[in-house]
Amino acid sequence: MNHIYKTKKPSKRSKVKIFWVFFLLILVVAGIIILIAHIPDISKNEQKFLKPSKVRIGFAMGTLKEERWFKDRDILIAKAHERGYEVEWVNANENDIEQINQVKYLLGKNINILIIVPNNYEKCSSAINLAKKKGIKVISYDRLVKNSDIDVYVSFNNYKVGELMAKWLLKKVPYGNYVFLLGDPGDYNVQMIKEGYHKVLDLFIQKKQINNILEKYCYNWRKEYAYNYVNNLLEEGKRIDAVLASNDSLAEGAIMALSEKRLAGSVPVTGQDADISACQRIVKGTQLMTVYKPIDKLVDLTLDIVDRLIKGKPLKPNYTINNGYKNVPIFFIDPIGVDKTNINDTVIKDNFHTWDEVYITK
Repeated sequence: MNHIYKTKKPSKRSKVKIFWVFFLLILVVAGIIILIAHIPDISKNEQKFLKPSKVRIGFAMGTLKEERWFKDRDILIAKAHERGYEVEWVNANENDIEQINQVKYLLGKNINILIIVPNNYEKCSSAINLAKKKGIKVISYDRLVKNSDIDVYVSFNNYKVGELMAKWLLKKVPYGNYVFLLGDPGDYNVQMIKEGYHKVLDLFIQKKQINNILEKYCYNWRKEYAYNYVNNLLEEGKRIDAVLASNDSLAEGAIMALSEKRLAGSVPVTGQDADISACQRIVKGTQLMTVYKPIDKLVDLTLDIVDRLIKGKPLKPNYTINNGYKNVPIFFIDPIGVDKTNINDTVIKDNFHTWDEVYITK
């Protein structure tokens, strides 16, 4: 016998309960959909807000041999931290291969921008290529990288560095035998300095007022080369009336050789970087002058450019320089010639060195 069951009709009260359950379910689903839809915007806004404090600068230095590079490093790190940036720095110790490996290391640290002081202006191009492949902007700092896709070159006006040295010597020694001690040939600043002093002196050389008795490179900016060049000339009986040394380390080497012949102070010698020992020699009278480069200003300019590159703002340079690959935006700061007449109003006034450091030596 077949049993037929009659479906029980739901009561009015049950219908109300079902309605509210469905209504609440719809509200929950709608809330989840709205939340999911807004999650990208929330994270985007949060990321935008945190971005400045998350920027990581990679600072790849070619050397720390000279005193000035310690100042560049310390000032840049301190000022970058003031702006909320992090800095990862490395030093290649004048090794081209090591500098390439160190750039790889920095890229592995997820840097947002690379500031590089090339050890060699041509060999460094492969390191730049590594950064550009990762979409990293590159600032060539105080030394130009040739034949590479750098975004900007920031430096002191090295043409003017050479001009200042030449003008100081010319005023002191308008006639005579000049010795020119150039820095490392792999540093493009050396070529700029050379062009700068030749611009001032070539006419006098052509007129035979000035005799260029030696013009040579000092590899890796080693003062030993400067010492040997000057010492050899003196041993050969050559008279030296002026020495244009391209930095203070080379000036020191030249003055060491001169002092052995009791000529220190009677032969004017130039330098560059306003190293503490050079400033001491200037007030003592064994070095004629140095070219002071206010590093604080260079660092401020560099970090202003970092700000613009990170935010995608135009740089608006006044000049460009062709580095063999393209016309690169260039920003120069003028250097300052310093001798015993203005050292108090420049190097000491700026607190680059203190009065005690310059005038009181142990």
